Amino acid sequence: MTWWQSVILGLLQGLTEFLPVSSSGHLVLAQHILGLQLTPDVTFEVFLHAGTAFSIITVYRSRLWSMITDTIRAFSHQKKAYQTNPNVRIAWQVIFASVPAGLIYAFFDAQLEWTYARPWFACMMLIVTGALLGCTLLVRTQEGELSVLKSVLIGVAQAISLLPGMSRSGATISTGLLAGVRPEVAADFSFIMVLPAIFGATLIKGLALVQSSESIAWIPVLLGTFVAYGTGVFAIYVVLGFVRRGRLHTFALYCVGIGILGLIFV
Repeated sequence: MTWWQSVILGLLQGLTEFLPVSSSGHLVLAQHILGLQLTPDVTFEVFLHAGTAFSIITVYRSRLWSMITDTIRAFSHQKKAYQTNPNVRIAWQVIFASVPAGLIYAFFDAQLEWTYARPWFACMMLIVTGALLGCTLLVRTQEGELSVLKSVLIGVAQAISLLPGMSRSGATISTGLLAGVRPEVAADFSFIMVLPAIFGATLIKGLALVQSSESIAWIPVLLGTFVAYGTGVFAIYVVLGFVRRGRLHTFALYCVGIGILGLIFV
């Protein structure tokens, strides 16, 4: 993989990770079109996701710091902090929501890697993503807050979005909206909740790389990661604007169209 190919993939990752158009689906199709054969697993994609994880930390750094410090203090000083402190409450909800994706990644890693090698599968999931985004047009009331049940339901959507072509942000935000959660709350939770999954996957892959003799071209990998970080910060603010205006369904036709074109030409 050359440096310019890693830059293209980094741009795709950063721009499409947060827009509800499936970064994984675009990466699979781009790798196929560019004729790339990366490592036999999803190592490069995990590093790109790590770049966008730092994008989230950059945008939400103040809130994340408050969540961490308030939760730590709650363990030693406040018995009812979950009910009284929203930062503690969302921290626990992120933990609950991360369980489904963690279980899927731990027990079905090989099956997931199989799907990433099939561009037609990513195209099918892009169409499913478009249908889910279109369903948000049916939502009329979006004034509710998050609950444990709703956070777990959004976590299930995140687990399903491990499949290539299934947009993580599209699936999680749409699920939140369909559950009646306020758009801003659904979007913020969607971005924050992915951090444990990304860093967990990065840790697992990192340990595997340390124990293996596999040769990795680190310069293009790190270059792609840096590009994904920069474009990810930009994309977060873009998608927040769409969500606040209630225009998430705008991306439905795009996902369906890309999926159909991919099935025809790839």
